[in-house]
Order: sequence, then structure tokens, then C-alpha cells
Amino acid sequence: MALLFKNCKNEQREYHIKGFNFNMRERACGFLRHLELVKNVSKHTLRNYDLDLKHFFQFLEREKTEQVNKFLIRKYLAELNKQGKGRASVMRKLSTLRSFFKYLMREKIVETNPLDEIQGPKREQKIPVVLNYDQVKVLFEQPDTKSYLGFRDRCLLELFYCCGMRVSELITLSRSDLDLSSRLIKLEGKGKKQRIVPLTKNAVEWLKSYLSHPEREMKGSKHQAQKDQQAIFLNRWGERLSVRSVDRLFQGYLRQSGLAGRATPHTIRHTIATHWLEQGMDLKMIQTLLGHSSLATTTIYTRVSAELKREVYEKAHPRAQEE
Repeated sequence: MALLFKNCKNEQREYHIKGFNFNMRERACGFLRHLELVKNVSKHTLRNYDLDLKHFFQFLEREKTEQVNKFLIRKYLAELNKQGKGRASVMRKLSTLRSFFKYLMREKIVETNPLDEIQGPKREQKIPVVLNYDQVKVLFEQPDTKSYLGFRDRCLLELFYCCGMRVSELITLSRSDLDLSSRLIKLEGKGKKQRIVPLTKNAVEWLKSYLSHPEREMKGSKHQAQKDQQAIFLNRWGERLSVRSVDRLFQGYLRQSGLAGRATPHTIRHTIATHWLEQGMDLKMIQTLLGHSSLATTTIYTRVSAELKREVYEKAHPRAQEE
């Protein structure tokens, strides 16, 4: 576990919360280990907690104080605002600190949480950007399927739109997650929660063709020592694609299609969810397919669909533009 706090035991400074003294850096190590080993959080989530705690400790060092209370937390919030941190970033950092101090309370290290009286910014629920089906088809036309990597990318796009998966779910796909005969795929989402999602016939055909592509097999044998034998999507060296690689190739196709600046890989997830809803799929089913833990998260697509319908209505109705 490569953590920013891995050498924290060398830090001897003690911090104080209402009469309780403790080595906060050392406790941060314990908290991160708890998240990894007990909570079983993903590497991405663990890294975010790690970075947020590091940022807070840097603030404490600048303040040259060992007394942690609500006034210090409010000063930290003011500094985040001064630094121009966005609402989502501030909310995440506050959430990390709340979880950390709750952990300290459960471990009987402190008796009070200095964030109990702190209210963060309210979550701004933005309506996600989605593509219409014609734009999806334009995006699908961008990869050059005559080349091996273009063929791989076309398969990748098909799978994104088929399942509404996250990038993190796509790059961790393994052969054992596929049941092509039954047209099913197993995905591992946030919190390592698994779900089974159906595959379209098109997606199955693209996957079969990609997995049996002669150049893919050749790269696998050429880089046998490096390649994960179970990996689905490989880079040019025969190793698993990374999140950065997927983002980079996706941005390239967006520029080619004229959609740059409007979409990200996650936009495809929003897009298929909205298309499902507009085709009459039940919200509860969409929640299950996307792996949302709460139905409230899924209901955002009802707003997206309503906005799209209004936009189409106003363009089509002969009197909609008249005052």
C-alpha cells in the first residue's frame, strides 16, 4: 500500500481535541489501512482519501497549531475558498475529514468530532450532458477499424454504450467476467460491488471479433511476460489499458467527431441511461444496470429526459419561438 503517510510514524507532533492528545499522522495511517483492509475501498478511493488528508496536514503545518477545533476547520474552509477550490472538491475534502474524525471517535482516541457543527456547501445537482443517438453514431464512426487499435477502440465504444459502464469498470474487465454465450458481463463498481449486465448482440459480435483478432494474439505472445492473461482491453504493448489511455483516445475521437468540449467517457454512461429511460425502461432497472446504490442518483435522468423533450418541442413547434 503506497501511501503518502507511509512514513508518518517519524512525525512526533501531537494534536489536541478537547483534552485528548494523539499523533494524528500516525492515526491517519491507521485510518487508511482501515479503509483498505476493512472497508475494502478501491485504489482510486483510497488515493483520494490519502490526498485529502495530506492537504489538510499541509494546512496544519502552515498554521503551526496543534489545537484542532471547529474554528480551525472553518479557517481551512476559508482557505479552500481562497484557493478557488470547486464545490465538489470542498465537499470531498470535508467528507474525508468527517470520516477520519468519526474513525477516531470509534477507536476511542477522541470523544468529539470538530466537524459536527460544520456545514459544507450544498451539493449542486447539475444536469448531465448527454448525446443524442445520431451523435453516438458519429462518434462510433471515428475509429479506423481497418487497424488493430482502431478495431479495439470501436469495440470499446460499443461496450461503453451497451452497458453504461464506468472507465474504471472497463479497464479491470477480465475474460472470466464474460459469458458471451448467455450475453452477460460481470462488472465491479464502486466499493467493489459486483453486478451482472446484459450485452447486446452487437457488443457480443464486436467482443468476439476483437478477442480473436490476429494482431491481438500476436501482441499477447510477443509481450507474454508483461501481459495479464485475463485482460480484455490491451494497449499496443499487450498490457492492460489504463484510465489515462482511455481518456486520451476518447478525447481524440471526440475532436474528430466535433464533439470535443461536450463529452467525456462518463458522458456515454449518462447517454445510455437517458436513452433507456426515453425508451420506457423502469428507473429501478436503470439503477440496477448502472450500479447506483440509491435510486435518488438515478432520478437525475428524468430531468435530463424532460430537458431534451422540451428542447425538441421548442424546435419543432411552429409557435414555440413566438412571443
